[in-house]
Amino acid sequence: MKHAVLLLAAAALLAGGRAAAESPPSRPAVPSVEDFLKRDSFGDIRISPTGEYLAATIPLEDRTSLVIFRRADMSRTGHVTLPAKSHVSDFNWVNANRILFTIGQTTGGLEAPRGTGEIYGVNADGSGQGEPLVGARSRQRSVADRGGTAGRFVFASLIDTLRDDDQNVLVSIGSPGSPFTEVVKMNVDTGRTVRVARAPVRRAGFDTDTQGQVRFAAGAGSDNRVKTFYRAGDGAEWQLINDEAETQRIVTPLGFSADGKTAYLQVEQETGPDAIYAMDTASLERTKVLADDDVSPLTVFRSPIDGGIFAAAFMDGKPRVEYIDAQSPFAQAHKALQQAVPDQVIYPTSWSADGRYGLFVGIADRVPGDFYLFDRNEGKLQYMVSRASWFTPDQLAETRPVKFTARDGLVIHGYLTIPRGSDGKGLPLIVNPHGGPFGPYDSWGYEPERQLLASRGYATLQVNFRGSGNYGRAFQRAGYQQWGGTMQDDLTDATKWAIAEGIAPADRICIYGASYGGYASLMAVVKEPNLYQCAVGNVGVYDMPLMFGAGDVPETESGENFLKEALGTTSLESVSPNRQAARIQVPVYLMAGREDVRAPPEHTELMYEALKALGKPVEMKIYDGEGHGNYLPSNRIDLANRLLGFFAEHIGGNVTVGETKAEASTGASE
Repeated sequence: MKHAVLLLAAAALLAGGRAAAESPPSRPAVPSVEDFLKRDSFGDIRISPTGEYLAATIPLEDRTSLVIFRRADMSRTGHVTLPAKSHVSDFNWVNANRILFTIGQTTGGLEAPRGTGEIYGVNADGSGQGEPLVGARSRQRSVADRGGTAGRFVFASLIDTLRDDDQNVLVSIGSPGSPFTEVVKMNVDTGRTVRVARAPVRRAGFDTDTQGQVRFAAGAGSDNRVKTFYRAGDGAEWQLINDEAETQRIVTPLGFSADGKTAYLQVEQETGPDAIYAMDTASLERTKVLADDDVSPLTVFRSPIDGGIFAAAFMDGKPRVEYIDAQSPFAQAHKALQQAVPDQVIYPTSWSADGRYGLFVGIADRVPGDFYLFDRNEGKLQYMVSRASWFTPDQLAETRPVKFTARDGLVIHGYLTIPRGSDGKGLPLIVNPHGGPFGPYDSWGYEPERQLLASRGYATLQVNFRGSGNYGRAFQRAGYQQWGGTMQDDLTDATKWAIAEGIAPADRICIYGASYGGYASLMAVVKEPNLYQCAVGNVGVYDMPLMFGAGDVPETESGENFLKEALGTTSLESVSPNRQAARIQVPVYLMAGREDVRAPPEHTELMYEALKALGKPVEMKIYDGEGHGNYLPSNRIDLANRLLGFFAEHIGGNVTVGETKAEASTGASE
């Protein structure tokens, strides 16, 4: 509790508020809308190589700061606070006293911060800040390599902290006029760089071995077909080991064994989910070592001592960890920790360099994220702090993995969240399709929006329709050119399954989604006019021909080619909700961000105008200054209250003060 109080006090003071009290305040049985939508107290927490310090990202209302603490007494030793709408998006300890971090800028709540391409540094005492070490605005340009690269950095990303080198790291950089990235060794104090590798393929990412040598490069040209290259070590020639255009599968490097003799690869399969293969680095022969029947690997765990991979996690309904090297002391430690906290899934965030101290985060459907410090020498696990300490698990709802069989025999997975204390039957239901659609997927864990809906009496059904990630290449590509087709049918079948199971009566179901989910929600009431009682689309796209003329996706050749392949180019009017508005028979609410470049508000305006011209019940709210999803807390709360009021009006539910139906805008904004 001491660590939690001190960490929360530091976060509160940084945010300009009061320190946390020793005794937590009493909590209401039903949390407020604001409780569900407020920023987490902490993003990530990581331990320094010596174990002396902890560093944490702290999300504030309009920025994300980085704070450094001394582990022994939790005193704050330094911090980085950025301008408004700027975020410390990632950070890494690179030696006992220094952190390198990247920043991003956000305009929409559904977007991760967009990186600026710069890498900054800060010391544990807060000194050593200033101009970026490398990136678009950095001033350090003296580069000791062939011909120099002075002044030509545009985008930089850290790829290896070089475990045995306290002075340097490996950084991937992009340069103007060239689509071929390269790797440089960069001094962590001065930013001086030396080139060590150049990509053999466009738009490449790199992977290193446990000794910090660049061994893999994978990228794609404008055709979006990934080529994966391997080399035996620094200075060796690149060898093409997979070309997606020929094999119809992507091979993704994951890492190496401790001795470097084995490389682990995630390999797409002809059918079913991806599998993990071990590749002999001498012969390049591959052997399948780990696969799940239903889902692809989620992430891998590495030893802090030698960097070798010892485990992989899978999002198989609920997360599950499998051990590649079960004899690893860190595999055994993780297994023991998981047994000690059986109600959460435990992930390592960082270790001290000697492997004594480890920081872990535990997640669950009713746990937003609990941080723990593990002393491996003492065998002691200590709770530190929660990302959202204002909640207790008994205030939150259960999320259950579910599955059903679609009309064509394909098994579809999803998640059902039911109100606390409910038996899961006879509930008003919100069908909530995710965005993307290709690659993203719904998963188990804490999610504020479904918890908010559950707290107001609604069940929420989230469906990983075909096209979603996590279930393999064939499943994801089964959604290609199926906008308004079989992807949509999966949502219809899910809704009918919920009715048949008694989860919801047929006359108390609405559908609501954002981004692609907004499209799917409006297309749902086009294809099935009598299945839902209302529909909500947030930052959606509704005019398919416009997809090729507006937004950021078609701005590049690769983006336009992706749209042609995934969306198609024929019969787009027939799967455009705004052009099929006459079929819609239920009330509709539309929301958008005025500055959205992914799903420009023109889509929302066209949908609104089409319904309005036909005399259909439709309301619209466009938020000025917002992008792809609301960012400002006041706008996020406003949107949530509008949703709750709209759902309560059409299918019932528990509405509390402040959540009554808001007046709708009849124009672009209020």
